[in-house]
Amino acid sequence: MRIEHLRERSDLGVISAGALKSLGVTNPWRRCTAGGPWQRMYPGVVLLHNGPPTPDQQLTAALLRAGPGAVVTGAEACRRHGLPTRAPEIHVLVPGTARGSGTLILERSSPMPASSDVGGYPVVSAARAVVDACRFLRSEDEATALIAAAVQRGRCTPQDLRAEARTNRFGTKLVRTVLRELGRAESVAERDARRLSRRIRLTTPHWNATITSADGVLIGRPDAWYDDVGLAWEIDSKAFHYGPRDYERTLARNSRYAAAGILVLQTLPTRLRNEPDAVACELKAAHKAAAARPRPPVHVVEAQGA
Repeated sequence: MRIEHLRERSDLGVISAGALKSLGVTNPWRRCTAGGPWQRMYPGVVLLHNGPPTPDQQLTAALLRAGPGAVVTGAEACRRHGLPTRAPEIHVLVPGTARGSGTLILERSSPMPASSDVGGYPVVSAARAVVDACRFLRSEDEATALIAAAVQRGRCTPQDLRAEARTNRFGTKLVRTVLRELGRAESVAERDARRLSRRIRLTTPHWNATITSADGVLIGRPDAWYDDVGLAWEIDSKAFHYGPRDYERTLARNSRYAAAGILVLQTLPTRLRNEPDAVACELKAAHKAAAARPRPPVHVVEAQGA
Protein backbone atom coordinates (compact mmCIF):
# COMPACT_ATOMS: atom_id res chain seq x y z
CA MET A 1 0.00 0.00 0.00
CA ARG A 2 1.27 3.43 -0.93
CA ILE A 3 2.49 5.63 1.94
CA GLU A 4 0.24 8.47 0.74
CA HIS A 5 -2.82 6.30 1.36
CA LEU A 6 -1.55 5.30 4.80
CA ARG A 7 -1.05 8.95 5.72
CA GLU A 8 -4.57 9.75 4.60
CA ARG A 9 -5.87 7.08 6.98
CA SER A 10 -3.69 8.38 9.84
CA ASP A 11 -4.12 11.39 12.13
CA LEU A 12 -1.21 13.79 11.52
CA GLY A 13 0.83 10.76 10.45
CA VAL A 14 0.01 8.89 13.67
CA ILE A 15 -1.70 5.51 13.34
CA SER A 16 -2.22 2.38 15.41
CA ALA A 17 -0.42 -0.84 14.59
CA GLY A 18 -3.82 -2.54 14.40
CA ALA A 19 -4.99 -0.07 11.75
CA LEU A 20 -1.82 -0.65 9.76
CA LYS A 21 -2.34 -4.41 9.83
CA SER A 22 -5.93 -3.98 8.67
CA LEU A 23 -4.57 -1.96 5.75
CA GLY A 24 -2.22 -4.76 4.74
CA VAL A 25 0.97 -3.83 6.63
CA THR A 26 1.52 -7.18 8.34
CA ASN A 27 4.65 -6.24 10.29
CA PRO A 28 4.78 -2.46 10.91
CA TRP A 29 7.49 -2.82 13.56
CA ARG A 30 10.01 -3.96 10.94
CA ARG A 31 9.83 -0.44 9.49
CA CYS A 32 10.37 1.11 12.96
CA THR A 33 13.85 -0.30 13.50
CA ALA A 34 16.92 1.96 13.63
CA GLY A 35 17.30 3.63 10.25
CA GLY A 36 13.79 2.60 9.17
CA PRO A 37 11.26 5.01 7.64
CA TRP A 38 8.85 4.96 10.60
CA GLN A 39 9.10 5.08 14.39
CA ARG A 40 7.32 3.52 17.35
CA MET A 41 5.79 6.24 19.50
CA TYR A 42 4.18 4.06 22.18
CA PRO A 43 3.18 0.40 22.35
CA GLY A 44 0.80 -0.10 19.46
CA VAL A 45 1.28 3.41 18.04
CA VAL A 46 3.35 4.28 14.97
CA LEU A 47 4.47 7.58 13.44
CA LEU A 48 4.81 7.40 9.67
CA HIS A 49 8.17 9.17 9.51
CA ASN A 50 11.44 8.91 11.40
CA GLY A 51 12.01 12.58 12.25
CA PRO A 52 11.25 14.35 15.54
CA PRO A 53 7.50 14.38 16.22
CA THR A 54 5.74 17.70 16.56
CA PRO A 55 3.96 18.50 19.87
CA ASP A 56 0.62 17.79 18.17
CA GLN A 57 1.86 14.44 16.86
CA GLN A 58 3.18 13.55 20.32
CA LEU A 59 -0.19 14.36 21.92
CA THR A 60 -2.14 12.58 19.18
CA ALA A 61 -0.04 9.46 19.76
CA ALA A 62 -0.56 9.69 23.53
CA LEU A 63 -4.35 9.91 23.15
CA LEU A 64 -4.36 7.03 20.68
CA ARG A 65 -2.41 4.97 23.18
CA ALA A 66 -4.78 5.98 25.99
CA GLY A 67 -7.93 4.96 24.13
CA PRO A 68 -11.48 6.33 23.84
CA GLY A 69 -12.65 8.84 26.45
CA ALA A 70 -9.17 9.99 27.47
CA VAL A 71 -8.55 13.65 28.35
CA VAL A 72 -5.37 15.70 28.64
CA THR A 73 -4.31 17.16 31.98
CA GLY A 74 -1.11 18.20 33.79
CA ALA A 75 1.80 19.93 32.10
CA GLU A 76 0.62 19.35 28.53
CA ALA A 77 -2.84 20.72 29.36
CA CYS A 78 -1.18 23.75 30.94
CA ARG A 79 0.74 24.36 27.73
CA ARG A 80 -2.49 24.08 25.75
CA HIS A 81 -4.01 26.71 28.06
CA GLY A 82 -1.04 29.00 27.33
CA LEU A 83 0.71 28.52 30.67
CA PRO A 84 4.48 28.15 31.06
CA THR A 85 5.86 24.81 32.17
CA ARG A 86 9.07 22.98 31.33
CA ALA A 87 7.85 19.58 32.51
CA PRO A 88 8.20 17.12 29.60
CA GLU A 89 5.52 14.60 30.48
CA ILE A 90 2.15 14.13 28.83
CA HIS A 91 -0.43 13.30 31.50
CA VAL A 92 -3.65 11.70 30.30
CA LEU A 93 -6.67 10.68 32.38
CA VAL A 94 -8.52 7.56 31.25
CA PRO A 95 -11.84 6.00 32.28
CA GLY A 96 -10.38 2.50 32.34
CA THR A 97 -7.00 0.96 32.92
CA ALA A 98 -3.95 1.52 30.74
CA ARG A 99 -0.19 1.57 31.11
CA GLY A 100 1.99 4.55 30.36
CA SER A 101 5.40 4.53 28.74
CA GLY A 102 8.37 6.88 29.13
CA THR A 103 7.12 10.42 29.62
CA LEU A 104 3.51 9.35 29.02
CA ILE A 105 1.50 9.18 32.26
CA LEU A 106 -1.79 7.31 32.01
CA GLU A 107 -3.94 7.65 35.12
CA ARG A 108 -7.34 6.17 35.78
CA SER A 109 -9.92 8.70 36.94
CA SER A 110 -13.40 8.08 38.32
CA PRO A 111 -15.40 10.10 37.72
CA MET A 112 -13.75 11.60 34.68
CA PRO A 113 -13.35 15.39 34.86
CA ALA A 114 -15.06 17.72 32.44
CA SER A 115 -13.03 18.74 29.41
CA SER A 116 -13.33 21.12 26.49
CA ASP A 117 -11.93 21.23 22.99
CA VAL A 118 -8.67 23.17 22.94
CA GLY A 119 -7.07 23.18 19.52
CA GLY A 120 -8.80 19.93 18.60
CA TYR A 121 -7.86 18.04 21.78
CA PRO A 122 -9.93 17.17 24.88
CA VAL A 123 -8.33 19.23 27.65
CA VAL A 124 -9.36 19.60 31.29
CA SER A 125 -9.91 22.99 32.91
CA ALA A 126 -6.88 25.17 33.64
CA ALA A 127 -7.38 24.71 37.39
CA ARG A 128 -7.37 20.91 37.12
CA ALA A 129 -4.39 21.05 34.75
CA VAL A 130 -2.36 23.20 37.15
CA VAL A 131 -3.16 21.02 40.16
CA ASP A 132 -2.22 17.84 38.28
CA ALA A 133 0.98 19.43 36.90
CA CYS A 134 2.06 20.47 40.41
CA ARG A 135 1.65 16.89 41.61
CA PHE A 136 4.77 16.02 39.58
CA LEU A 137 6.84 19.06 40.56
CA ARG A 138 9.37 18.95 43.38
CA SER A 139 10.19 22.65 43.57
CA GLU A 140 7.98 25.09 45.46
CA ASP A 141 9.30 27.89 43.24
CA GLU A 142 8.17 26.08 40.07
CA ALA A 143 4.74 25.40 41.55
CA THR A 144 4.40 29.02 42.69
CA ALA A 145 5.37 30.34 39.25
CA LEU A 146 2.82 28.11 37.51
CA ILE A 147 0.01 28.94 39.95
CA ALA A 148 0.76 32.68 39.80
CA ALA A 149 0.80 32.61 35.97
CA ALA A 150 -2.56 30.82 35.85
CA VAL A 151 -4.17 33.40 38.16
CA GLN A 152 -2.50 36.47 36.62
CA ARG A 153 -3.44 35.43 33.07
CA GLY A 154 -7.05 34.86 34.05
CA ARG A 155 -7.08 31.12 33.36
CA CYS A 156 -8.48 30.35 36.82
CA THR A 157 -8.86 31.81 40.30
CA PRO A 158 -7.24 30.79 43.59
CA GLN A 159 -10.69 29.55 44.63
CA ASP A 160 -10.80 27.27 41.57
CA LEU A 161 -7.41 25.84 42.49
CA ARG A 162 -8.38 25.30 46.12
CA ALA A 163 -11.55 23.53 45.03
CA GLU A 164 -9.59 21.20 42.74
CA ALA A 165 -7.05 20.49 45.47
CA ARG A 166 -9.88 19.58 47.86
CA THR A 167 -11.54 17.35 45.30
CA ASN A 168 -8.35 15.55 44.34
CA ARG A 169 -6.16 15.58 47.45
CA PHE A 170 -3.78 12.80 46.38
CA GLY A 171 -0.36 14.38 45.78
CA THR A 172 -1.62 17.96 46.17
CA LYS A 173 0.28 18.91 49.32
CA LEU A 174 2.61 21.20 47.33
CA VAL A 175 -0.33 23.01 45.72
CA ARG A 176 -2.04 23.54 49.06
CA THR A 177 1.21 24.76 50.64
CA VAL A 178 1.80 27.29 47.85
CA LEU A 179 -1.78 28.55 47.97
CA ARG A 180 -1.52 29.09 51.72
CA GLU A 181 1.80 30.91 51.40
CA LEU A 182 0.74 33.13 48.55
CA GLY A 183 -2.28 34.30 50.52
CA ARG A 184 -2.85 37.79 49.22
CA ALA A 185 0.39 37.77 47.25
CA GLU A 186 -0.37 37.85 43.53
CA SER A 187 3.01 36.70 42.26
CA VAL A 188 6.21 34.88 42.97
CA ALA A 189 7.90 38.30 43.12
CA GLU A 190 5.68 39.52 45.95
CA ARG A 191 6.36 36.34 47.91
CA ASP A 192 10.11 36.83 47.39
CA ALA A 193 9.79 40.46 48.48
CA ARG A 194 8.11 39.44 51.72
CA ARG A 195 10.87 36.93 52.43
CA LEU A 196 13.62 39.46 51.74
CA SER A 197 11.96 42.10 53.91
CA ARG A 198 11.78 39.67 56.82
CA ARG A 199 15.40 38.66 56.30
CA ILE A 200 16.87 42.17 56.46
CA ARG A 201 14.71 43.07 59.50
CA LEU A 202 13.75 46.60 58.59
CA THR A 203 10.59 47.99 60.11
CA THR A 204 7.72 45.73 59.13
CA PRO A 205 6.12 47.12 55.94
CA HIS A 206 2.44 47.30 55.10
CA TRP A 207 1.61 45.13 52.09
CA ASN A 208 -0.76 46.33 49.34
CA ALA A 209 -1.94 49.21 51.51
CA THR A 210 -3.53 52.39 50.14
CA ILE A 211 -1.57 55.62 50.65
CA THR A 212 -3.53 58.87 50.70
CA SER A 213 -2.73 62.53 51.14
CA ALA A 214 -3.69 64.41 54.32
CA ASP A 215 -7.04 65.29 52.72
CA GLY A 216 -7.77 61.71 51.64
CA VAL A 217 -6.74 61.83 47.97
CA LEU A 218 -5.36 58.55 46.64
CA ILE A 219 -1.61 58.57 45.98
CA GLY A 220 -0.83 54.92 45.36
CA ARG A 221 -0.98 51.29 46.48
CA PRO A 222 2.65 50.17 46.73
CA ASP A 223 3.57 46.51 47.07
CA ALA A 224 5.29 47.41 50.34
CA TRP A 225 5.05 50.55 52.45
CA TYR A 226 7.51 51.51 55.23
CA ASP A 227 5.29 53.88 57.14
CA ASP A 228 7.83 55.18 59.66
CA VAL A 229 9.94 56.81 56.94
CA GLY A 230 7.46 57.15 54.06
CA LEU A 231 9.16 54.70 51.68
CA ALA A 232 7.26 52.90 48.91
CA TRP A 233 8.62 49.70 47.36
CA GLU A 234 7.20 48.67 43.99
CA ILE A 235 7.95 45.32 42.34
CA ASP A 236 7.47 46.30 38.72
CA SER A 237 7.41 43.45 36.23
CA LYS A 238 7.96 44.14 32.54
CA ALA A 239 5.92 41.02 31.81
CA PHE A 240 2.72 42.73 32.89
CA HIS A 241 3.34 46.15 31.32
CA TYR A 242 2.01 45.21 27.90
CA GLY A 243 1.34 48.54 26.29
CA PRO A 244 1.41 52.34 26.38
CA ARG A 245 -1.46 52.59 28.88
CA ASP A 246 0.42 50.47 31.42
CA TYR A 247 3.51 52.64 30.98
CA GLU A 248 1.42 55.79 31.37
CA ARG A 249 -0.13 54.47 34.58
CA THR A 250 3.33 53.73 36.01
CA LEU A 251 4.53 57.26 35.16
CA ALA A 252 1.40 58.81 36.70
CA ARG A 253 1.86 56.74 39.85
CA ASN A 254 5.49 57.79 40.22
CA SER A 255 4.53 61.42 39.64
CA ARG A 256 2.01 61.23 42.49
CA TYR A 257 4.67 59.74 44.76
CA ALA A 258 7.12 62.52 43.88
CA ALA A 259 4.53 65.27 44.37
CA ALA A 260 3.70 63.89 47.82
CA GLY A 261 7.38 63.76 48.81
CA ILE A 262 7.44 59.94 48.88
CA LEU A 263 10.66 58.15 48.06
CA VAL A 264 9.96 55.08 45.90
CA LEU A 265 12.24 52.10 45.18
CA GLN A 266 11.42 50.12 42.04
CA THR A 267 12.70 46.56 41.66
CA LEU A 268 12.36 44.09 38.79
CA PRO A 269 11.23 40.60 39.84
CA THR A 270 14.19 39.07 38.00
CA ARG A 271 16.63 41.03 40.19
CA LEU A 272 14.67 40.13 43.30
CA ARG A 273 15.12 36.47 42.41
CA ASN A 274 18.65 36.50 40.92
CA GLU A 275 20.31 39.30 42.94
CA PRO A 276 18.62 39.26 46.36
CA ASP A 277 21.70 40.54 48.22
CA ALA A 278 22.05 43.53 45.89
CA VAL A 279 18.32 44.30 46.22
CA ALA A 280 18.61 44.03 50.02
CA CYS A 281 21.41 46.63 49.98
CA GLU A 282 19.33 48.94 47.77
CA LEU A 283 16.32 48.59 50.04
CA LYS A 284 18.38 49.37 53.13
CA ALA A 285 19.94 52.39 51.40
CA ALA A 286 16.52 53.66 50.27
CA HIS A 287 15.16 53.25 53.80
CA LYS A 288 18.14 55.18 55.19
CA ALA A 289 17.67 57.96 52.64
CA ALA A 290 13.96 58.20 53.41
CA ALA A 291 14.72 58.36 57.15
CA ALA A 292 17.16 61.24 56.60
CA ARG A 293 14.39 63.61 55.51
CA PRO A 294 11.08 64.58 57.09
CA ARG A 295 8.36 61.99 56.72
CA PRO A 296 5.79 63.23 54.18
CA PRO A 297 2.30 64.07 55.56
CA VAL A 298 0.54 61.01 54.13
CA HIS A 299 -1.68 58.32 55.63
CA VAL A 300 -1.77 54.55 55.23
CA VAL A 301 -4.99 52.54 54.88
CA GLU A 302 -4.44 48.82 55.34
CA ALA A 303 -5.71 46.48 52.61
CA GLN A 304 -8.43 44.10 53.70
CA GLY A 305 -6.81 40.94 55.13
CA ALA A 306 -3.24 42.25 54.70
